[in-house]
Amino acid sequence: MMESSATPTTLRETAAQCCKQVYIGAAILPRPLFVPDFDDDCEVDEDVDGAEADSDAIVYRRPRIKCATILTVTAEEECRSRSRPTRYSQVLSSEFNSVVIEHHLKWSPLVIHPYMDAPPPPDAPRTHLGNYDFHHVDSMVDWAIENNMHIKGHVLVWHVTSPVSILEQMTPTQVRNAVKRHIFTTIAYFKDRISMWDVVNEALASDGTLVENVFYRKMGPNYIEECFRWAHEADPNAFLIYNDNKVEGCGSGDCDDKKCKAKSPNQAKADGFYNLLKDLVQKNVPIHGAGMQAHFSAGGVKNQRAPTPSMVKRQIRRIGMLGLNVNISEMDVRVSTLTSTTACDADIKTVREIAQTEIYQDILTAALSEPAFHGIWLWGFTDRHTWVKNFYYDDAPLIFDENYKRKASYNGVQSSLLSLCSGRTGTSFKYLEVDVDDEGNEWGHKWMLPEPDDEEQSVGGNKKRDTTKIGQPDWMQST
Repeated sequence: MMESSATPTTLRETAAQCCKQVYIGAAILPRPLFVPDFDDDCEVDEDVDGAEADSDAIVYRRPRIKCATILTVTAEEECRSRSRPTRYSQVLSSEFNSVVIEHHLKWSPLVIHPYMDAPPPPDAPRTHLGNYDFHHVDSMVDWAIENNMHIKGHVLVWHVTSPVSILEQMTPTQVRNAVKRHIFTTIAYFKDRISMWDVVNEALASDGTLVENVFYRKMGPNYIEECFRWAHEADPNAFLIYNDNKVEGCGSGDCDDKKCKAKSPNQAKADGFYNLLKDLVQKNVPIHGAGMQAHFSAGGVKNQRAPTPSMVKRQIRRIGMLGLNVNISEMDVRVSTLTSTTACDADIKTVREIAQTEIYQDILTAALSEPAFHGIWLWGFTDRHTWVKNFYYDDAPLIFDENYKRKASYNGVQSSLLSLCSGRTGTSFKYLEVDVDDEGNEWGHKWMLPEPDDEEQSVGGNKKRDTTKIGQPDWMQST
């Protein structure tokens, strides 16, 4: 930790002045990291049409990078980038002390699948998973190391991004061996470069029970325990994490204080998360941390509503009592569904800005107030490159805008970090332990939408079906 009286100018500098080690990180993607976007101001020999660039006007006709989540780069593009850093890489390295690989370290993106050109007969069992290609992750990991950044690996086992169609045709023994081989192969390849791993991701359904995914059905309900033991065997020094979504808030239970809400928006899943972690700890499974994703929607209602700061603090506190560290692992705050029938467009924009800033600032301040909390990873950092636009809808969920300018939400994140800096004050915070202040104002009263009158969300008068139990990811549920 750096001791300095100078005012920090970046999140990375602010984290360095905190009274304890705090990771402030972001998920990264290879193409914007290495390939200049259409408006990047950097030297090139020629533009995409082969004509010489006007060095005075600095006008280039590069295509805009779109849908960057799954895009990759060629070796030539990566090599050229070393002499002309992109704006994406410059902001990333100056603002953050850690990165997490957003997409390309998941099982399916890592593997070049067979049967692409000459598939076997339809009735032939497909049990060959293909060859690993670590090139894209290698490039990002090496870049992070060069910039003195910590790296988190995401993710070893997640049914949504695994080669499910092939695994389904395997016997239980074959699946078990394939999962073990995948964990050992991946961890061994990055040993001494990646020392922190999300081992299993989103194994819980909305009701807090285990998802009946391909691993559950083929390997049994103890597959999570096995995955952690294999990961520990592959690298005994690695920090191992279980990661999940909509588990961030714990209600006040039987508390009689009317300033505390009895239940969080997703209490059953939050309890299931805690109970799963408790069970793993009691079995002496080598697990060291819990990741709470924090993909929040400011306009959400019912189970889509963001938890209050005090709920987040209570959840971290009880997990910390298990002896685990806790991090917020994939934070972004969607705002486009936050509407008002009475406000004009200008007012709606202001309300959305207030909501996004308060969610980032207040929830992170509450999280950082707990000793067990040790890190924040945003799921991206600029609205130009966010998975939300690919998987949800057009939105601006991050702390830098599409032009890499700091938003009000950036100041909210920095203010939360300042709450851990000696001699400095961050937010003037009222909601650490309760949800209502002394004047009777509930947290979020400036922007939070009221709950709808109907008791259940429905389509055409019918209750919407929760498909998380059979393995559909949370982001495909009703928003």
